[in-house]
Amino acid sequence: MSETNENLNSQKLKCEFSNLMSNGKWLFVKGDYENAIKGFTAALSLKPDDRTCLVGRSKCYLKIGQLGNALKDAEASLNDDKSFFEGLYQKAEALYYQGEFEFALMFYDRGQKIRPQIQGFRLGIQKAQEALENSIGSPSSVQLEIKQDVLHKYDEANLAKEKKHPTKKISKNEKMTKELLGEFYRDKKFLEDLMKDKGRTRRGEQLQDIIQSCLKSLDTCTEFWNQEKPISQERNRQHIQQKCRASSEPAQFLLRSFDDIDAELTSGNAEGSVKKAEEVMKIVQRWSEKEVPNKKELLGNLHSCIGNALFDLGDMDKALEHHQKDLDLAKQCKLPEAKSRALDNMGRTYAQIGQFEQAIEFWEMKISLVCGGFEKTWLLHEIGCCYMELNRYKEARDYGVLAAAAAGEIGDGKWLMNANVLVAQSELKLGNFKSSVSYFEEALIHARFQDDDSAMNAIKKAIDEVKQHLR
Repeated sequence: MSETNENLNSQKLKCEFSNLMSNGKWLFVKGDYENAIKGFTAALSLKPDDRTCLVGRSKCYLKIGQLGNALKDAEASLNDDKSFFEGLYQKAEALYYQGEFEFALMFYDRGQKIRPQIQGFRLGIQKAQEALENSIGSPSSVQLEIKQDVLHKYDEANLAKEKKHPTKKISKNEKMTKELLGEFYRDKKFLEDLMKDKGRTRRGEQLQDIIQSCLKSLDTCTEFWNQEKPISQERNRQHIQQKCRASSEPAQFLLRSFDDIDAELTSGNAEGSVKKAEEVMKIVQRWSEKEVPNKKELLGNLHSCIGNALFDLGDMDKALEHHQKDLDLAKQCKLPEAKSRALDNMGRTYAQIGQFEQAIEFWEMKISLVCGGFEKTWLLHEIGCCYMELNRYKEARDYGVLAAAAAGEIGDGKWLMNANVLVAQSELKLGNFKSSVSYFEEALIHARFQDDDSAMNAIKKAIDEVKQHLR
């Protein structure tokens, strides 16, 4: 009985949170920012760490000029996931309007690397660069502070110690430095470029002194990670070498080869990627299972690589052949991740050539193997779109509803918009005009929340057309 009551209370809280969140979003769209803040704050009292809600309130604070609160909420939305693109964008916006154009530019840039298709990051980079060009060199216009989230891996006590006892900078291979610093490498290069500027900050400090302090901390990180990184790299090598018992040569060869195959495809040389993968496959096929116990798994990976490259080349028939071989090997070896990969590629290829029934067949087999929320949302949405293409509107609607629920779980506004559009289109085809308008309006809220002008215009046009049927 108590368990039932707990479940009921849990469902009640979820419903209350959802209502408060939706109310906050709607008030934001209407321009009632202060009441929207109250709505988001009430929602956060139920789920204090909800990142979408924090971004929503941050946007409201930005609109009414409370820049400190806007930045605080944006940073809080990134606590659990530094790659949360909505939080990165909102943090960049808050920094930009505080006049901290250098750091705003860094976060616009990071966001664009994660979601290059989002126009807001590109425009943010452009406006931050323009602001820098107009302000750098002016004694009172540039303010740089060492942000904790930029240098969060550095211990401040070490910096103080280093200032008292300067040490000679250790020379490092640039490629290794880039690998060790990861996302911070671009920040390091950005700061090095900024060193050329001769301006001062508002506090009268030399800009170069502040930047040099940032660079010192990044160098310290590099030196520390240089000691730590080989350990993890050695573990990866051991994992492959355990499968290649006879010697380390096969392991080293495979590590290099897969890197080369991927690099060719990433650089746009699909033909080169196919050629390299086929060469490696011939070598692996000659190896015995004593030398390489996971031989079938490796061959599956190679078939997948070749299939993806052939997809880019437009040779869909051959791409399907290789993805099918990858799937067969994954089933033989009972490898769920490889099976999921092969099913994904089969579905994608069939959808590309307009064979939607086959795409649905393979994608539906993949559903139970999906782990991540984003992948699940994308998959459900794509299956729904295939059903739309087949004029099977009820199934399209059902998958659209599932996709919206999955997008809601991960707080992805873009996919909430896409999923609601899919449901709205399905309802329109089914003749449920009122329901169609309702889902389009829900999609419009998310489009406005994303500041997606093209989506807003398209959805508004669709709403007007549907409403004509209701007159």
